[in-house]
Amino acid sequence: MSKDVYEPSTSLSHNINSKIIHKKRLSRNYAFIKRSMDIVFAILGLIITSPIFLILGTLYFLGEARGPLFYKQRRFGKGGKLFFVYKFRSMVVNADETLKRNQFLYKKYIENNYKLEQDEDPRITKLGRFLRKTSIDELPQLINVLIGDMSLVGPRPIVEEELMEYKERKNVFLSVKPGITGYWQVNGRSTIGYPERVNVELYYVYHQSLKLDIYILLKTIYVVIQKKGAY
Repeated sequence: MSKDVYEPSTSLSHNINSKIIHKKRLSRNYAFIKRSMDIVFAILGLIITSPIFLILGTLYFLGEARGPLFYKQRRFGKGGKLFFVYKFRSMVVNADETLKRNQFLYKKYIENNYKLEQDEDPRITKLGRFLRKTSIDELPQLINVLIGDMSLVGPRPIVEEELMEYKERKNVFLSVKPGITGYWQVNGRSTIGYPERVNVELYYVYHQSLKLDIYILLKTIYVVIQKKGAY
């Protein structure tokens, strides 16, 4: 007794394989171009903004925010790898411990999508408010891009509490490098909280392309100038 078995035609199989090979080639090309852009623009960015590093270094050495120039925090990168993300320090020394000691504010911080209003956040310095409003505090992440932990464009690197918001989709979120800027930043930033932020960040993961990256980079310039969503 014979059974009917479906076997794709040779031409159909060839077309499917060709599409898979073409997609993989495009993926490799995109990854190569993206990394090349990261390296070139990170180097140029660090050279151009080096006077800011020097000026802030002097202010941190002599001013009221005396202490380390950089703030570093462990966050999740591609594949769940933990790395230190760098920022210009906009808070007092030992800011995380300071917040956690205040149980009321820490609870409010968690419930308010991992942020507090600047005028009620005891961690932020006067200079730090300016750095955050202008997004200058993010410049040291060019170092993260140069060493390969981050990209210019991608979802924002997050802490463990935030990763829990992604639930069963956290592996999808962790499948790409985090970025200095991304789809969330140019579409509301701090005005978009969880759980809506999950969908916004994952939109980039599902639709990443060179065209989308360039769009995000160009729109980031506009958003930074307008100070939209800066927190």
